[in-house]
Amino acid sequence: MQWDGYDENLNTIRTYQVCNVFEPSQNNWLLTTFIDRRGAQRIYVEIRFTVRDCSSIPNVPGSCKETFNLYYYETDSVIATKGTAFWMEAPYLKVDTIAADESFSQVDFGGRLMKVNTEVRSFGPLSKNGFYLAFQDYGACMSLLSVRVFFKKCPSVVQNFAIFPETMTGAESTSLVIARGICIPNSEEVDVPIKLYCNGDGEWMVPIGSCTCKAGFEPDNGNSQCVITCPPGTFKSTQGPSLCLQCPPNSRSTAEAATICVCRNGYYRGDGDQPDEPCTSVPSSPRNVISIVNETSVILEWHSPRETGGRDDVVYNIVCKKCRADRRSCSHCDDNVDFVTRQLGLTETRVFISNLLAHTLYSFEIQAVNGVSNKSPYPAQHVTIDITTNQAAPSIVPIMHQISSTMNSFTLSWPQPEQPNGIILDYELRYYEKDHAEINSTVLRSQTNTARVEGLRPGTVYVVQVRARTVAGFGKYSSKMCFQTLTDADDNTHLREQLPLIAGSAAAGVVFIVSLIAISIVCRRGESTLIIIYIDPFTYEDPNEAVREFAKEIDVSTVKIEEVIGAGEFGEVYKGRLKLPGKREIYVAIKTLKAGYVEKQRRDFLSEASIMGQFDHPNIIRLEGVVTKSRPVMIVTEFMENGALDSFLRQNDGQFTVIQLVGMLRGISAGMKYLSEMNYVHRDLAARNILVNSNLVCKVSDFGLSRYLQEDTSDPSYTSSLGGKIPVRWTAPEAIAYRKFTSASDVWSYGIVMWEVMSYGERPYWDMSNQDVINAIEQDYRLPPPMDCPSALHQLMLDCWQKDRNVRPRFADIVSTLDKMIRNPTSLKAVANIPAVDLLRIGVTLAGHQKKILSNVQSMRVQMIQLEGLA
Repeated sequence: MQWDGYDENLNTIRTYQVCNVFEPSQNNWLLTTFIDRRGAQRIYVEIRFTVRDCSSIPNVPGSCKETFNLYYYETDSVIATKGTAFWMEAPYLKVDTIAADESFSQVDFGGRLMKVNTEVRSFGPLSKNGFYLAFQDYGACMSLLSVRVFFKKCPSVVQNFAIFPETMTGAESTSLVIARGICIPNSEEVDVPIKLYCNGDGEWMVPIGSCTCKAGFEPDNGNSQCVITCPPGTFKSTQGPSLCLQCPPNSRSTAEAATICVCRNGYYRGDGDQPDEPCTSVPSSPRNVISIVNETSVILEWHSPRETGGRDDVVYNIVCKKCRADRRSCSHCDDNVDFVTRQLGLTETRVFISNLLAHTLYSFEIQAVNGVSNKSPYPAQHVTIDITTNQAAPSIVPIMHQISSTMNSFTLSWPQPEQPNGIILDYELRYYEKDHAEINSTVLRSQTNTARVEGLRPGTVYVVQVRARTVAGFGKYSSKMCFQTLTDADDNTHLREQLPLIAGSAAAGVVFIVSLIAISIVCRRGESTLIIIYIDPFTYEDPNEAVREFAKEIDVSTVKIEEVIGAGEFGEVYKGRLKLPGKREIYVAIKTLKAGYVEKQRRDFLSEASIMGQFDHPNIIRLEGVVTKSRPVMIVTEFMENGALDSFLRQNDGQFTVIQLVGMLRGISAGMKYLSEMNYVHRDLAARNILVNSNLVCKVSDFGLSRYLQEDTSDPSYTSSLGGKIPVRWTAPEAIAYRKFTSASDVWSYGIVMWEVMSYGERPYWDMSNQDVINAIEQDYRLPPPMDCPSALHQLMLDCWQKDRNVRPRFADIVSTLDKMIRNPTSLKAVANIPAVDLLRIGVTLAGHQKKILSNVQSMRVQMIQLEGLA
């Protein structure tokens, strides 16, 4: 019934009371009027009430209660009217049983209690136009003082020069609702899409994309508008928060909102010049050129121009022309003329030019150019010098040919040098037996470009060189070439028959050399260390050979399958037992290949065994063997009692100490250190691919992704990227963008695993889309520390997430860092602060219900609806 009573401050208020505690089978109801939900998906109810302690009422029966129930009913229209049966028969949905934190046992002179309880409950999702609230009393002595119904929303905000509209929160307290932003006037997009996430408490978080002021516009003091334009004589060339600048030297602007200042006449901007750099001009010509001629080469030297045009990028070009002796005509030099260091873009004031023709007139034009010379309508400033080359020795004979051969001689021929530099007088040959020293060579002269070399030994290989001579002297000897005299005809035939065998031996040698790459010997100070390197099974011509080499064949009779524990990519996964001869029986995990497979599936399935079989480390899953000679085909590994790490952590939320968690991370890093030293890149390091045994030892598993990136998979953790499937949330940005998988990209993934462990299996980046994750990472967003995460561990995560992969720690460094933390537990006491914009969702138990709370939040902004007219 309604009652005029008092609140805790003795103010008169209208209350609803019931206190029929002496009457049995109480079922009292109070129903609100229809409440429009106004588009909200989740509703919050704040109840202020009092409850009398049953023990304080004399002779109270055992049916006295100190709680009441809250219900709601969702509907599209008003249906509850007086005289209807809606009160008791409507299909209400229960929100909660409400209990008082404090009950009262005495009353004041007005007969009203002085202790008030306040409880807040929420319910949703809602989809109809509105709802009713109902309060049910089973026999309590209570007063309902007030009921406030409200919903939460993120307010309209201007952030990063973008307007985000007022946004309702989602249906769940942990929901993230995407809001699209619109650039404010006179601004432009920098990154798209422009988004903010509205969390369940009405706070904005994880900004993605942004806008900035257009070129020619400045932001105001509050960085919320782009309205101030650049006056004449100033400019702003790019969008962004920068301010208008004065025009640089030799330029001007005559209108407002200029995006660039125009160069004055005779001044220019180079292609690489920025708008805030001065306009510059072309250089003057080089000065004081001198030349030094040496036969068919010349050295040119000069001084720098007096005027550089206001730039420091002056370089020099050499234009070479060959002229007639009477200077009536000139043509560009042949391509075989050499310029050292180069012909164009010289930074030094010196050039060496060679391979010119002898007794020839050349004209060299030395041009001075800078970064704006190509903008000027006038030719480059230059200086010209003419020189005439001297007589020179001939160039090298390019090649020799064997015309004929006998047991004691062979006849050779060769072409004339490309640059004889005069009349060839004769040629000189020198030759010696290949097995003898060059000092024992014999010299032979020939007037023509052929020569017969006689007096040789049968079946012997000789090294021969030739050079040409003019009046200027001998040129250089040609490169060394080998020629062989004959034996008798039978020996010659036998030699031809041996050629295929020689070729085959060479091929075998190549295979042997390649095999040595897998196992190398490093010698240092007289000691030898054997380094085992991982061998990709797909490099084998027959991958089955890799299985036979690295995986032990198990007799199927030694394997007993007991129960299904999961499903793999190729078939079922079982728990079973393995009893090998002479060994005790052990539990094992058994991966099977489903029936109807094709040969490629069998090869891909067994490739994981070929990989695992090469590893031997306590933190790498151990391969027991394979079954390939019977059906089904199996891979048998050690059994890990606690299964995958991510699900194990979620099932044991909050049950481990920090040192235990760090111990798990240390084991994972030790396994990855071993893999990196083996030159193996995992590519799919994630908590779901770490297995945990009964002693909490973590072992790296699942070595299939490196071969299955191109395969289609229904696992949502893997998303198409550049033609393949990639676990985006765990993958380094360079691996997503360029498929650059290295041990450093595995370190990035290890940082995500650290975050998964410290958050007890939370999903990285929550329910953000994969594309939003990629965009956020590109804009340097990094996951905040999980709740109660030591700051030292979060710093190690951030080190693993360095954008430059070269500065990320190595796994050896990570193992060392974690070892120091374990030896010095006090280093883990400082807890990292969680930024307000990164509201992490942390599961806790509160009043018998699973709820998500957000830590370190700023003041909550909510839209509240005041309940009117309680029926």
